[in-house]
Amino acid sequence: MLLLGVNIDHVATVRQARYRNADSGEPDPVLAAHEAHLGGADIITIHLREDRRHVRDRDLELLTRTCRVRINLEMAATDEMVRVARGSGVLMATLVPEGRQEVTTEGGLDVRGQASRLRDVVAALRESGIGASAFIDADLTQIEAARACGFYACEVHTGPYAAAFARAGGDITRPELSAALGQLAVAGAAVGGAGMRFHAGHALNYANVGRVAALPGVCELHIGHAIVSRAVFVGLREAVRQMKSAMAAD
Repeated sequence: MLLLGVNIDHVATVRQARYRNADSGEPDPVLAAHEAHLGGADIITIHLREDRRHVRDRDLELLTRTCRVRINLEMAATDEMVRVARGSGVLMATLVPEGRQEVTTEGGLDVRGQASRLRDVVAALRESGIGASAFIDADLTQIEAARACGFYACEVHTGPYAAAFARAGGDITRPELSAALGQLAVAGAAVGGAGMRFHAGHALNYANVGRVAALPGVCELHIGHAIVSRAVFVGLREAVRQMKSAMAAD
């Protein structure tokens, strides 16, 4: 069964816009996780950044105590974040690149270029019962590097596909879009062939998610901005329900 991970970072972003550098205020990501769960979310995804610009340590602590679905902790591969993850009680962490100026994660992790470091990080997480996933571009050399480092899953970056979808107006007969989707399919097959779970995410929305959801072997989709944006109009519970429907529609 294809699972949906709902990223609630943008709920925390709205909170911090009003309550800058505070650990409380509204909207509360912990309550957002509850609403997402009631809407059908299978996983709650949060990115605890090194600068704590949106999700805060308090959020992670409360979510691990109250959330009734799996938490996917997105994190940089730093010593501090490894310590936080190992002490948090989460069972899954997705390692991502992190830039101070970016609004959201842009581009995949260079697993191949830092394989020695990432091998140690994956092993340290595994010692605490945490499965590590790598957020990577649809690149066969990165997939092989992820396998060699011991990652149990790869989340393939769907941003290039989403951009191609927008330029093509969703017309799959356009070569650019069909090529982008084909690249995801090839990457997904390689991930599965390497014995890892195939996850996908980034810039997926209600219009473009169907074709990614239909890719052979895909296990999880991680989506945030589109769901939180629609929740402004219909509520988070209903926005999650609608995304689940969109995932099953194609």
